[in-house]
Amino acid sequence: MNGVKTALLLGLMSGILLVGGQAFGGRQGLYIGLMIAIGMNFFSYFFSDKVALRMYRAQPLTETENPELYRVIEPIVGNLARQMGLPMPKLWVIPEDSPNAFATGRNPAHASVAVTQGIVHLMDGRELEGVLAHELGHVLHRDILISSIAATLAAAITMLARMAFFFGGTRGRDEREGGAMGDLMMLLMAPIAAMLIQMAVSRTREYSADAAAAKYTGTPYGLISALQKLESWSRRIPMDANPATSHMFIIKPFTGQSLMRLFSTHPSTEDRIARLQALR
Repeated sequence: MNGVKTALLLGLMSGILLVGGQAFGGRQGLYIGLMIAIGMNFFSYFFSDKVALRMYRAQPLTETENPELYRVIEPIVGNLARQMGLPMPKLWVIPEDSPNAFATGRNPAHASVAVTQGIVHLMDGRELEGVLAHELGHVLHRDILISSIAATLAAAITMLARMAFFFGGTRGRDEREGGAMGDLMMLLMAPIAAMLIQMAVSRTREYSADAAAAKYTGTPYGLISALQKLESWSRRIPMDANPATSHMFIIKPFTGQSLMRLFSTHPSTEDRIARLQALR
């Protein structure tokens, strides 16, 4: 069900981009919208993982550089990857006290899992297993690619709307007569609709990754305990994170902001825990 919902949401977002392009610039605008979508998705597919890892100063987690941390993380990830039938992902550590983690990479063969130093110090073995299983659940479902596509489509829609605002449409006068109000509504509403859909895609994928963690660890309780700790400690030690990458983390790192649920990249921790408890 989550997969069907995600496909419908991405299709809707693509439709907004194409319809918006046509509304702003006729057939030429339609082609512009399509090319923007293709170009931004191409960049996201190949480079979003490198950008995210560099953004958070992630360092490769190796036995040579950080043997103590490596001996904790590598066996857990290796065991889970074998259970899920995944290649062993690259491991990274982020020099950050706030507890969090994310997975990135365009497909399972190019996946990376990054953890902050703070989460390793905070979690026990069962909780770390739940967190890492959640991140590998994203890899298994190719959520990194899906979320990147959603983010770039939303950015493309916003860019198209701004281009229309600054440069105006390209349709003829007769074609535009009576359509000014429609263009204005598209200009205002298309970016908001795109953002809402992007947030909905992100929330849907979080539920799926939570379910995968419960399935492959054999219990939901490790992740439940981890989420409870993350909710508490991420408020005590906020993370200085970029809003464009908030959807990647296991828990939303912007604890200082109060946003309506529709505008959140993550479901509430209470909702996630309730769903996990229902899997018993």
